[in-house]
Amino acid sequence: MATGPRYKVAFRRRREGRTNYYTRKKLLSSHEVRAVVRRSNKNITVQFVDFTMGGDVVLAAADTKQLKKFGWENSCSSIPAAYLVGYAAGLRAKKADIEYAVLDIGMQNPQHGGVLFAVAKGMIDAGLEIPVSEDVLPDEDRLNGRHIDDKIEADVNSVKQKLEAE
Repeated sequence: MATGPRYKVAFRRRREGRTNYYTRKKLLSSHEVRAVVRRSNKNITVQFVDFTMGGDVVLAAADTKQLKKFGWENSCSSIPAAYLVGYAAGLRAKKADIEYAVLDIGMQNPQHGGVLFAVAKGMIDAGLEIPVSEDVLPDEDRLNGRHIDDKIEADVNSVKQKLEAE
């Protein structure tokens, strides 16, 4: 059974399926700032995190809920919203003197042209250097929301201008 000297219980976050410690160790050993992207059913969060011996330190962050104050009235979990939150996080990271970051998507399933890579495209367009392949990034029509509705493209452009003015 599950007793004795040869039985070892995995870490709690590994048992819950929340952390892959092998990937985390590789990311932390690079000594680079991580662009941590997390997605829920209604929200996308981006944080620029640096590892210290006292724990992770968040240097800059953005959330799709914050897009509402810039006039975003569409879905906060769509590809255009992901692009905008990546753009906002990239601008805030530039203000915090971050030039380079490594994308950390955690245990999420990466899909070519999906929401996670739309966030990366937003950070790249904001002026950060994020090492991702060009073929995984979504095309411009999807980033601007033309696949959803023609009106969303104008919303994306207006929110983007407001973010730059911030």
